[in-house]
Amino acid sequence: MRIIKFLLLALIAIVLVIIDFANRQPVTLTLLPEDLVPFLKFNYSITLPLYAVVLGGIAVGLLLGFVWEWVREHKHRSEAVAQRREKALLAKEVQKMKSDRNEGKDEIIALLEDGKAV
Repeated sequence: MRIIKFLLLALIAIVLVIIDFANRQPVTLTLLPEDLVPFLKFNYSITLPLYAVVLGGIAVGLLLGFVWEWVREHKHRSEAVAQRREKALLAKEVQKMKSDRNEGKDEIIALLEDGKAV
């Protein structure tokens, strides 16, 4: 299974390199449309190869998706933490109750009453 994973990743890398070589022409990205420049008196532009724009868009999309899922799953993580705390508290309480019930008794008799002896 590990070999299949590496072969698939290698295939994806090869395809991306081929796409990169095929799309090396420069493109200019501008922050605002040209119609708004006279009103705002500000515009930022950058010239990059097309493959950098495409791969950058994919990377930003993945990053936004990961952040969105992390935020969306917050309630599940907080609920799991609360359940772990409750479980630890209940386990501690059970131990305390067992020790209180068997206090002052012989250890062998306490084990037999708890059903732990074979």
